[in-house]
Amino acid sequence: MTQPSLRRLDLGVDVAQLTADLVDIYSVSGEERAIADAVEEALRGLAHLEVVRDGDALIARTSLGRSERVILAGHLDTVPLPTAAGARATVPGRWDGEVLFGRGTTDMKGGVAVQLALAATLTDPVRDVTYVFYDHEEVEASLSGLGRLAERYPEWLSADFAVLLEPTAGTVEGGCNGTARFNVTTTGKAAHSARAWRGENAIHKAAEVLVRLREHQPATVPVDGLDYRESLNAVLISGGTAGNVIPDRTVIEVNYRFAPDKSPDEAEEYVRGVLEGFEIERTDAAAGARPGLQHPAAASFVAAVGAEPKPKYGWTDVARFSELGIPAVNFGPGDALLAHSDDEHVYAGEVRECLRVLTTWLSR
Repeated sequence: MTQPSLRRLDLGVDVAQLTADLVDIYSVSGEERAIADAVEEALRGLAHLEVVRDGDALIARTSLGRSERVILAGHLDTVPLPTAAGARATVPGRWDGEVLFGRGTTDMKGGVAVQLALAATLTDPVRDVTYVFYDHEEVEASLSGLGRLAERYPEWLSADFAVLLEPTAGTVEGGCNGTARFNVTTTGKAAHSARAWRGENAIHKAAEVLVRLREHQPATVPVDGLDYRESLNAVLISGGTAGNVIPDRTVIEVNYRFAPDKSPDEAEEYVRGVLEGFEIERTDAAAGARPGLQHPAAASFVAAVGAEPKPKYGWTDVARFSELGIPAVNFGPGDALLAHSDDEHVYAGEVRECLRVLTTWLSR
């Protein structure tokens, strides 16, 4: 899609309308230039902030000499637009009363709107604030704009605490589970299916793998006061070459979502124990993040939100902050279950409430 000319953002409008203005800027992963341009133009007009841009990612920060520094982070990209006939999630967005429909309303332009509104209005926060807007979150981890910023601008990402404004329906979700993928391979001997006894069926051998996964009871693991539910599942399977050939190889892809008390290596050891006797290759892994709610800044933030924190079962970029030694939580407007859906939407009141909570916390 051809990128449009520069869209100017008015950071003084109602934050729900600012969300709609951001939704109207097409920003599917890999095509974030237009929204990055608009965000940069808006941030550079704020005299109290230092701003740096790297590709289609930006960092802006106050430098007031406060005793604490917090990061507020959000990604600018979205997943592709829906293709189903009659799908309601589109760009530009559409209002239905106080509900905004459109790609990115939940994941996560409502959160980005809150970041921008705070950047414009909080000229004298009680904590120094670093605002991070990054590209390529919805694709493979190696392309992540946040990872790139951490490598190139480590001093800009130094902080005591971070809030990732992913959708949580306005509840603090601490840390996140880790994730790992494995290929489990069974081998046999190819033969003509009319003479099956001369072969060895690799697909049949895979049945034992599936039985073990079906009977596996996922653990719920307490970590720093939050209970993280794990899961271990077959997610893809492939095998066979033709309708008249006994298959000699089958590969089952297994995904393990593991509690943040484990490292990726410990997760692999666990999976090998469950599937002992089978050929296993780890193809991908990302560590989780402990919630870090005992940190004073985290505790004060949870108190400001006023709701019992919950664990984050999916993986998010709080894990990247954890790797940097920064305690981090997820907190943002919108229902995460609507993310990437064909009727993705957010309530205006949720975006306004998120802004209110963060404004209060950063002003006292």
